[in-house]
Amino acid sequence: MNNNIILIGMPGAGKSTIGVVLAKKLGYEFIDSDIVIQNKYKKILQELINEHGIDGFEKIENDVNKNLNTKNSVIATGGSAIYGKEAMEHFDSIGTVIYLNLPYEEIEQRLGNLEERGVTIKKGQTLKDLYNERTPLYKKYANVIIDCQGKTIREIVEEIFVISNSQGN
Repeated sequence: MNNNIILIGMPGAGKSTIGVVLAKKLGYEFIDSDIVIQNKYKKILQELINEHGIDGFEKIENDVNKNLNTKNSVIATGGSAIYGKEAMEHFDSIGTVIYLNLPYEEIEQRLGNLEERGVTIKKGQTLKDLYNERTPLYKKYANVIIDCQGKTIREIVEEIFVISNSQGN
C-alpha cells in the first residue's frame, strides 16, 4: 500500500486547507485533484460543468482521480469525487481515505456562492439535499472519519498526523 492520505468531504469542509498544512507537517507532496483537472483541461471547474453537464464532469473527475498514481502525498479531492466508484476504489488501494465531517450548518456558513466554487448541484437541488445525498457516500468510502466541528485546522491536522503515524504512513 502506498502511504497517501486522501481527504474527502463536502465543499467547504477544509480539504485543501487542511491538506496543505498536513503535507507540510508530513513532508509529503500536496495534490488538489480539482487543480489537476483544471490543468489537464485548461478550464476552471465551472466551465467544465457548464460544458459537459454534471454527469460529464463527474466522468472527467473519475477518470482523472482513478489515474492519480503517487506516493507520500496528501490528496484533497473535489466534493463530488465520491460519485466515481473506480476513483474511490483506487484511492482506497493507494492510501488512507479520510472523511472530514462537518455538520450541514457549518458547511452552509462556509460555502457562499456555489457557482463560483464549481459545485456539482442539480437544478432544483438545495445544498441540504446535496449534503444528505453525499454524506452516506463519504461514510461508505472513508477508512477514517474525523469530526471537524469546533476544531481548529491545527487540531484536525494533528489528529490526522497521529492516525497516519499509527497506520505506518
